[in-house]
Amino acid sequence: MKEIFVTITGFKHYYGKSVFAVGSLIKCVKEPDNAYDSEAIRCEYFPLKKVGYIANSVNTVANGTSSGGRIYDNVKKKFYVRVIFTTYSHIICKIVENTEEVRKEYLKQGEKFVEREFD
Repeated sequence: MKEIFVTITGFKHYYGKSVFAVGSLIKCVKEPDNAYDSEAIRCEYFPLKKVGYIANSVNTVANGTSSGGRIYDNVKKKFYVRVIFTTYSHIICKIVENTEEVRKEYLKQGEKFVEREFD
């Protein structure tokens, strides 16, 4: 699989950057019924749910990454990305293969998040 990088945007409207640790997995889900963008891809962090969207505008897509519209027809309804690095205004991620191992890692990181935040 060719490496594909994306930008997560809108995180300031949800939980901020704190949930986007380098190396963490983010679940991405297509939102074809989104009122603002028919190619919207929601980003989720278990157990918090929505934490942002895959950038799909020339104003939000970081240089060197693909827009939501560019990847929309090439990804499944649900897929995962791994956080590579963050800047003040961008979360840069790489699309990873959707395997059972990745899904288990995603759920396990959520359990660790709950322990860390609520213990």
